[in-house]
Amino acid sequence: MVASLIALTKDDLKARLAYSTVSQLSYVVIGVAMLTPSAVQGGLLHISNHAFSKITLFFAAGAIYVATHIKKISLMDGLGRRLPWTFGAFSLAALSMIGMPPVCGFVSKWYLVNGTLQLGETVLFAALLLSTALNAGYFVPVIYRAFFKAPAEGANIEQYNEAPLSMVVPLFFTGVASVLMGLYPHLFLNFVRIFGKF
Repeated sequence: MVASLIALTKDDLKARLAYSTVSQLSYVVIGVAMLTPSAVQGGLLHISNHAFSKITLFFAAGAIYVATHIKKISLMDGLGRRLPWTFGAFSLAALSMIGMPPVCGFVSKWYLVNGTLQLGETVLFAALLLSTALNAGYFVPVIYRAFFKAPAEGANIEQYNEAPLSMVVPLFFTGVASVLMGLYPHLFLNFVRIFGKF
């Protein structure tokens, strides 16, 4: 929650993503520390889910910078209309970090919440819910600015286009992978269960 609160204060996109990583990796630690089957599966599942979603977000941040030389979120008003593939993939990955279905972050958070209920840990349950709300607090404004906010007066966003395909194609595929991992979570869960037997 502390890392999420710091992320809320960051206007630099990469800095916000970095503090988000600190926050998200805490889910892995909490899941394993609870030691219930559901929580452990959720924590381990969040390793792969976070990896694909966060790499999409960092790929997108890089593509945005290459295409526009903009780093600050406050200057991204309307850019989603000029870079729809980049911001579309960013939005999918951000929804995963928040824990919205059907993206993969929802699945791991579902297992973690079930783990807190199995233990009767209302404090951890509340922490997960509050952390999820904070995740939305620092990701939704980026999506809103990009797609729904009008560009600032005098900002010439018409000059911007998508980054080169060599940047956009990988972030598109990792974004799609985040959705597929949400729709078919059993593929990685089976690996976790097999690994857990050793």
